[in-house]
Amino acid sequence: MVLQINTKKEQEMIEITADVRKVVAEAGVEEGVVVVYVPHTTAGVTINENGDPDVVRDILTSLNKNFPVVDNYRHFEGNSHAHIKASLMGSSCLVPIEGGRMQLGRWQGIYFCEFDGPRRRSVLVNVYRAK
Repeated sequence: MVLQINTKKEQEMIEITADVRKVVAEAGVEEGVVVVYVPHTTAGVTINENGDPDVVRDILTSLNKNFPVVDNYRHFEGNSHAHIKASLMGSSCLVPIEGGRMQLGRWQGIYFCEFDGPRRRSVLVNVYRAK
């Protein structure tokens, strides 16, 4: 399944947990795993707290302090900061499924991380049944 995401800002984290849960439910898998994969070099995916929106703000602020948009980068497109941030977040995450439900912690959510937007992005979600 491919989720399409239209980002609205240059940098943002968009919670996609509900979308991934829907894919898992439609797959009907009771025991297995779900893989969430981002096929982009300036965007990523991560699991983090979804109970307090300040956590997302703090993550983005800290990433920008350490990897500012403008610095002494050599990449000609001017988006090296986005490549670095995407590498740190990672391009995939894996969540176990038990009893037909993702086994995320109480305060965990899955976030698509945009670092070079706004853009139309794809997120691949694959559900695998345990043997």
